[in-house]
Amino acid sequence: MTPPTSAETDHWALVTGASSGIGAEFARQLARRGMNVILVARRRERLEELAAALRQECSVRTLVLVQDLSAGGAAAEIWRQTREAGCDVHLLVNNAGLSHSSCVEETDLARIGQLIRVNIAVLTELSYRFLPAMLARKEGGIINVASTLAFQPAAYVGAYAASKAFVLHFSESLWEECRHLGVTVTALCPGTTETELFDAAGMDTWLQRRSSHSPEEVVIAALAGYDRGQAIVVPGVRNRLASQLYRLLPRRTLLAFTERLFRPEDGQQADLPS
Repeated sequence: MTPPTSAETDHWALVTGASSGIGAEFARQLARRGMNVILVARRRERLEELAAALRQECSVRTLVLVQDLSAGGAAAEIWRQTREAGCDVHLLVNNAGLSHSSCVEETDLARIGQLIRVNIAVLTELSYRFLPAMLARKEGGIINVASTLAFQPAAYVGAYAASKAFVLHFSESLWEECRHLGVTVTALCPGTTETELFDAAGMDTWLQRRSSHSPEEVVIAALAGYDRGQAIVVPGVRNRLASQLYRLLPRRTLLAFTERLFRPEDGQQADLPS
């Protein structure tokens, strides 16, 4: 961690899944706002590279925490290290997430276990660990990254969609509890977003067949909504309309649509981008 400069504040933002995509973009945009950033992910080289760029370009302090969030005790370890470093977290961005697509009989149960730990358990624990200090200060907040799939069940990605529904409902509940005390909890529900994870998931044609947003567009919308104290942010007019339409369609119609949309090709499994 670099020593502070006169241009810096004591406000820290903690971003999980910060090594690429939406997480890295959150770190960049928050650093441009003058916030010091704690970068959490598994890939040390990516984190160190991003941290160095933020220090040079934005004159902020950085803390790199290399952590596999699917490992036991991950949230407690992040909490311990931030406390030991003296970082007072004003904004928590729970961006890290795992996803998985497969037929029931071919589902990787270990992967589903990791998904539940990262998408639900770690996000929940980090929220409850960092919120009390924010409430005591009557300042700060949380942005939890959900998905447009949080508004609907979805065949072949049932655990993922259900985990994002948890994130949405959990965030809305915390928003109501905290908003009168100066703390905002926002659920970010992006649709298809242009990240490298599509190639890693073997879904290199997904972006070609669907409209999408860049990570920059998603984060701009997220921070604007958070600044306004919104409980839910859905970037893009089309995504906002779709999220409402999902609630109106008959459930059988909706599920039949997702069955066609997410059916794995040739019975293959795929780890979908979060």
